[in-house]
Amino acid sequence: MSDTARYLGIDIGISGAIAIMTDEGEILEIHEMPCLHDGPAGRQAVNAPLLASIVFNSHATRAFIERVSSRPGEGGVQSFSFGRSAGVVEGVMGAAVIPCKFLTPPQWKRAVGLAPGRDKDASRAEAIRRWPKEAELFKRKKDDGRAEACLIAMAGMITNQITGG
Repeated sequence: MSDTARYLGIDIGISGAIAIMTDEGEILEIHEMPCLHDGPAGRQAVNAPLLASIVFNSHATRAFIERVSSRPGEGGVQSFSFGRSAGVVEGVMGAAVIPCKFLTPPQWKRAVGLAPGRDKDASRAEAIRRWPKEAELFKRKKDDGRAEACLIAMAGMITNQITGG
């Protein structure tokens, strides 16, 4: 492991992702949010041991996590599932003793130059613009979680003036 600081960017939810980045903004790894169909009634849920494996092996010193809340029109089951995912992520960070900063979608989007309320393709486009050599990581529509995890990490570093570049 190098002496370069490592930061996590986490887009919470079953379609989210975890980005591991340097303080220079270099993408080291991206992982899809580890989920299994072991939630209530066989629904997909974030798997804590699999997430813990990613987090502990990242050797991260700080995490930037999307602050989530229920969304208009979302049913009780969806809201509970989203809240459970957030709790699993926060619990794993606590167990790993990694300090966390939570950023709302408008906060992280403004920090990286995206207008709040823009669709997921805007996040993918911004990620491709910032990391053109890594464009393949964001090419599919379902890669929006990857893009947002990277952008959340960058927003956290920008707002905390961590980036070295």
